[in-house]
Amino acid sequence: MIKKGIILAGGMGTRMSPLTKAVNKQLLPIYDKPLIYYPLSILMLAKIRDILIIVNKGQLDQYKKLFPERKNLGINVVFKEQDKPRGLPDAFILGEKFINNSNIAMILGDNFFYGQNLSKLLTECARLKHGAKIVLHSVKKPHLFGVAKINYKSKNILKIIEKPKKFISNYAITGLYFFDNKVVNYAKKLKPSKRGELEIIDLINQYKKTKKLSAEFIGRGGAWLDTGSISDYYKTSAFVQAVENRQGFKIACLEEIALLNKWINKKDIKDAISFYGNCEYSSYLKKLIQ
Repeated sequence: MIKKGIILAGGMGTRMSPLTKAVNKQLLPIYDKPLIYYPLSILMLAKIRDILIIVNKGQLDQYKKLFPERKNLGINVVFKEQDKPRGLPDAFILGEKFINNSNIAMILGDNFFYGQNLSKLLTECARLKHGAKIVLHSVKKPHLFGVAKINYKSKNILKIIEKPKKFISNYAITGLYFFDNKVVNYAKKLKPSKRGELEIIDLINQYKKTKKLSAEFIGRGGAWLDTGSISDYYKTSAFVQAVENRQGFKIACLEEIALLNKWINKKDIKDAISFYGNCEYSSYLKKLIQ
């Protein structure tokens, strides 16, 4: 089982400027919770408890207010500052000591996943022993994404193209990845692209060359949303509000996931209520232990 995960919460968030001039994008609210709660909840649903969050230099104190040492989620959260964006694979170079000899999951800090069978999919992905696994989702406009052509029976990747001009598949590569411990060495050997950054497609192709790359799929009942633009950001917030208000449960309630995983107890929930104060989120936590 993969027991460690990385959340990439750096970047400049220029598509959401001027909002992101003062506040890191991952700390902005998606309905009633900071955006960072959503990718963190995905790792927790995969039963991953050791988590490295990579943040921009100078923004660490903002995150420590949200995740102080006394806050108990039954997980171990550590931070690493990044002085400037160097591409997604740089996360594995920065996190080399954290990864050590372990396999690793990585999720982008602005990605949102939702689905009825999501926990089952994540648990299956976390069973990875060798190679790499990427999570795909069907999209209407594949030319806007990195796209994978696949063998449906074996789930092996046949071809990967970034923003293809000609249609090869409608399966977009989401911001959720699972790698074995060779990923650090692969990342170190990558050369920057024309835009001066290490590219995740190049890293994935290293596994494809050795035929150690496979895929999992978010089904028709699931959702994957990128909150990188203002429009998509507010669409995601509206989606969360609609689901929560209609169904009466919260998406990405970290304490609820930890409680269901038996990582924390009722006392920890009470401490969380005290931490958050008098708010709707606390009211929901109270219902969990009544």
